[in-house]
Amino acid sequence: MDGSDLLDLWDYRRRMFDIYRMVREEPDPESAWWRWRRARDELFASHPQSALEPEARATFRGLPYFPYDPRWRTTASFHPKPETAVDLAHSGAGSTRFVSIGVLRFELERTPSALQLFWLDSYGGGLFLPFRDATSGTTTYAGGRYLIDTAKGPDLGQVGKRLVLDFNFAYHPSCVHSARWSCPLPPPGNVLPMAVEAGERLSVGSATIADDEPPHQVEEEEEDVCEEAP
Repeated sequence: MDGSDLLDLWDYRRRMFDIYRMVREEPDPESAWWRWRRARDELFASHPQSALEPEARATFRGLPYFPYDPRWRTTASFHPKPETAVDLAHSGAGSTRFVSIGVLRFELERTPSALQLFWLDSYGGGLFLPFRDATSGTTTYAGGRYLIDTAKGPDLGQVGKRLVLDFNFAYHPSCVHSARWSCPLPPPGNVLPMAVEAGERLSVGSATIADDEPPHQVEEEEEDVCEEAP
């Protein structure tokens, strides 16, 4: 990357941090989700650091998602464990060094569940929560999805000492959208047993915001979303 590309990348990340700040501040999770969707679509469609190839942006109509479902929102307790260095393999060549810092325990679909939580082992650091579930390889990317990546913005916050896990905000890594990206993937143990039909999914004739958002919500929120997003 040259200097201009790096400034574009910083701008993209700054906008993503702004989006997630809006998500944490919005009292209604579903309203936050609609605004998050529109803001992400705007970045994918127009930003120089979009994960999409330039030719794909011309026909881009929005990322596909499962419908919002409050059953997939929960909170998790953190259980620390001795830190262990882990190299997470990439979708392409290479790997990224993380530290496994503990386990998140929570309940989904009345099922006790757990996922390892990682810390990016580089300057600045950041929490990272990748996962697979029973949709991986069918309706979602076989390599898994991300829910938290605080070094790049995705951060759903906390309720007291419990971390918010709203799987409606699960999203695909950039490598799903273009082969030029190589992204760290969840380790074999970070798999949920159920089908998490929430968050970003693979295209199926792609329902987009233009197709599936209630018209009154678009009219009421469109203007201030433009202010909140980038």
